[in-house]
Amino acid sequence: MTLEVPAKQHRFSPDFKKFMNWALVWIVLANIPFMAMWMVGAPPRAIPIALAGFLGLIVKRMPRVLQWIAFAGVMIYSLLSFVSGLFSLTLNSLLYSLQFFSEIKPSNSIEYIVAAMVVVGILIGSWFLLKRDTNFSKPLHILLGGALIFGLVGADVAVGEGMRGHYFRPAPEGARFESAVTKSDFAVRADGKRHLVLIIVESLGMPKNNRAMSDKLFAQYKSRAVTDRYEVSQGTSLYYNSTTSGEMRELCGRWGDYYELLASDDPKALDCLPAQLARKGYATQAMHSFKGPFFKREDWYPKIGFQKREFAVDLEKRGAEQCGGVFAGACDRNIPKMLAENLKRATQPTFQYWLTLNTHLPVPTELNLNAENCEKVSAELARDYPMICRQFAIFDDIDRALIAEITASDFPETDILLVGDHMPPFFDRHHRSQFDPERVPWLYLKARGAQPEG
Repeated sequence: MTLEVPAKQHRFSPDFKKFMNWALVWIVLANIPFMAMWMVGAPPRAIPIALAGFLGLIVKRMPRVLQWIAFAGVMIYSLLSFVSGLFSLTLNSLLYSLQFFSEIKPSNSIEYIVAAMVVVGILIGSWFLLKRDTNFSKPLHILLGGALIFGLVGADVAVGEGMRGHYFRPAPEGARFESAVTKSDFAVRADGKRHLVLIIVESLGMPKNNRAMSDKLFAQYKSRAVTDRYEVSQGTSLYYNSTTSGEMRELCGRWGDYYELLASDDPKALDCLPAQLARKGYATQAMHSFKGPFFKREDWYPKIGFQKREFAVDLEKRGAEQCGGVFAGACDRNIPKMLAENLKRATQPTFQYWLTLNTHLPVPTELNLNAENCEKVSAELARDYPMICRQFAIFDDIDRALIAEITASDFPETDILLVGDHMPPFFDRHHRSQFDPERVPWLYLKARGAQPEG
């Protein structure tokens, strides 16, 4: 009779099982949706990763409810940090902006819907996973937890190598100032003999090593109809942060953001371009294809010198169609006609400002944006960079409509400056890396003077 010797069973210690339960929640679950973005690109996350790990070590012996509250707090911070990085906002700016969330329609974007479902799923899953005991105590396992935290931070740094400059772009202390307005000498032409038009184009970025995009950028302004009437020049300008910072850059000649104007009667507001031009006898008018309360533009536009403001509701009353997207508002392609009408009926020199809207990311198909068949713009962009292609389809609509108005025989003598606010904040590295992370393009159309009859 042969006695069988039972195979030696390898069993994890109870403390190691607790460690694995902890790691599953605070290392894996707290970071997995963001780690999934490594394949396509994402803002750096060293602080959120470290915060999740070390907070998990602190609360592991606390009651389940407190652990879950801590986990939910970490997820909220991680999301806010991620979004602020994508859109080149400081965290303070993003938090201030949350009050306007009800003004937008994230349900028009499949990306936002999927993201919301993932976050809700993670929060639900963490509640059930935290039923397990995570209170490990052996020094070796605590050291191993620290190693996992620092290892994940290192992996995040390695994966994002070469893309760091594409995220988190607040103006550093003492940063040298520049803008399209200053570089083009646009404001110097304010002598009362012509109108001035400034157009800030949403998410108009500077192409980087992409010939198809470079060829398309401002291409329509090279036509004979434009060059016969305007001296055309172009360049680039440094940018920081998001759209409202871009407005402060071009309208007020400084780095900063609009909420600096809201706390009190900022004397610097009198130095902004609209206020300066108003003192020179110019009528000052602003147009924006979205809602006036959003980012409180209806409040701070008058502070910087705009005597008249037209927002989406006003433009739609004048005949603009409505275009959809996360930021649903007036269709940009309809605005040049109204801009031209404003100048044609003007009784004094006028400064007309227009902030566009429809190319705000993500750019969906349909929703009256004329972007679903963007291969008509560029077959190469449609194949390789579909959302960039959809943006360029909208840019093309704007350019065509604007050129039709500014080359008309009855369009008054006007200088026109177009400039991007910031590079488009694409989620993925494939699209995002096609743009210069520091600069935006501008185009200046300088009126040649009175046109010969006929």
